[in-house]
Amino acid sequence: MSEQAVLTHIDDKGVATVRLNRAAKHNAFDDSVIADLQATFSALAHNDSARVVVLASEGKNFSAGADLGWMKRMAGYDYAENLQDARKLAAMLQTLHALPQPTIAQVQGAAFGGAVGLVSCCDMAVADANASFCLSEVKIGLVPATISPYVIRAIGERAARRFFMTAERFSATEALRLGLVSQVVAEGELAGATASLASALLQNGPLAVQAAKQLVQDVTGHEIDAALIEETCERIAAIRVSDEGQEGLSAFLEKRSPRWQER
Repeated sequence: MSEQAVLTHIDDKGVATVRLNRAAKHNAFDDSVIADLQATFSALAHNDSARVVVLASEGKNFSAGADLGWMKRMAGYDYAENLQDARKLAAMLQTLHALPQPTIAQVQGAAFGGAVGLVSCCDMAVADANASFCLSEVKIGLVPATISPYVIRAIGERAARRFFMTAERFSATEALRLGLVSQVVAEGELAGATASLASALLQNGPLAVQAAKQLVQDVTGHEIDAALIEETCERIAAIRVSDEGQEGLSAFLEKRSPRWQER
C-alpha cells in the first residue's frame, strides 16, 4: 500500500498540521495531491477544534512544485482538459487562502513553482535560512497563472514582474525582504519558530482572530470612503457585544485570563 500523500494531525491545543508526505519526490504535487489538499482544507474550514493551520512537508524540500508525471499527462491534454485541470488547482488555492483559521507555511529547502503559490496563500510563513524560492514556469514555456493572484498580493506587482519573467532562484533572505515569508530562522529552529508563532495565535480570542483575518481581506484595496468607515464601525460594535468580546473585555478589566487561554 502506498503512503498517504497528505497527512493531517490536530493536537490538543487546536493546531492542525497539514503535511505533504512525498519526500522521495521532493513533495511535488499532482492532481491527486491537489484533490487531497482540497478535501483536507475544506474539512478544516468547518472544524471548530482546529484553531491554527500549519502547512508543512516531510524531507529536505518544502515542494518542488508540479510533479513530472503530472506535467507529462498535461502535455497531452487539449484546451478543455487543461482548463478543467487548472480550475481544480485554482479551487484548492482559493480554499487554502479563504480558510477562516490563521495559516502558517513552514518552509525548508526548495519551494518552486506552485509551491510559492501555497506559501503565498498562507497568512504568514516561516522559512529555514537555507530555503530557496523560484517561480520557474517560464523556463518550460508556461506562466504561473493560477498562483498569480496570491503571489502578487504577497510580493507586490514590481517584484512579480521580475521573478515571473526571469525565473531567478531567490533566497530566504530575499523572500523576507519581499514579504513572501515573515520570518527566517537558523537551521534546526524551524519547527520551534512555527510552534512559537502558533502559540502566540492561540493566546487570542479564536473568533476575533478569524474576524481580524477577514477584516484584512475585506479592507485591502478598498478606497477609504464613508461606506468603508461605516463598515469598520459596525464590525467593532458587533464584536464588542459578542460573547467572546464580552469575555475578553471582562477578563481584561478583572485582570484574569480569558476562557480561551485555559485550554
